[in-house]
Amino acid sequence: MRLSIETTSDGSPTLYRPDIDEHYHSVKGAVAESLHVYINSGWRQAANQKSDLRVFEVGFGTGLNAALTAKAAQEAGICTQYCSVELFPLPVSTTELYSEALPEKYRDIFSAVNNASWDRECRINDHFIIRKINDNLLTMQLPEMIDVVYFDAFAPEKQPEMWDESIFRKIYDSMTPGGILTTYCAKGVIRRMLADIGFKTERLPGPPAGKREILRALHP
Repeated sequence: MRLSIETTSDGSPTLYRPDIDEHYHSVKGAVAESLHVYINSGWRQAANQKSDLRVFEVGFGTGLNAALTAKAAQEAGICTQYCSVELFPLPVSTTELYSEALPEKYRDIFSAVNNASWDRECRINDHFIIRKINDNLLTMQLPEMIDVVYFDAFAPEKQPEMWDESIFRKIYDSMTPGGILTTYCAKGVIRRMLADIGFKTERLPGPPAGKREILRALHP
């Protein structure tokens, strides 16, 4: 899979996949998007209610979401167990090049997350444990008692099988009451599907200079 590294508007890098004409992050700001959509709108909201969180991420990708969550968990003193699924992990050579393009303050935590072994629990710092799963979301058994879901698959028009109702029902059944799901995709069809499943959905303002809206869904 041929990938290229591009610099986004906030100075942080993203990867571009020409085969599906898709970027791994917003070209308006990779770090800004990750912090706004997942850490601030998802993890921090849950951390206001609990001091011990279980996070499930759909799409490990570059590992940026995981790295920023690990940093936030350490700074806030919130114990976080982080499980992320990825069917096609990026090669080490790609993540190393990506790390070199990151702002320096993120490089150490990013490297720690990406160097963690797959399919086993690895402690990144005093408050963050990660398990990266090399598997297919469509067929795998999900972890139980999930507090926060980062749904970060490629866009529905690029990867429609990942946005099937059956997947979101499986996620819903694996979440704790009061759990939070966040995603960059605020399409009406996705919001209505989540509402039909039982989530309480809300559109939130998008990240600065990025998408106009994002989506957050709350498990009742």
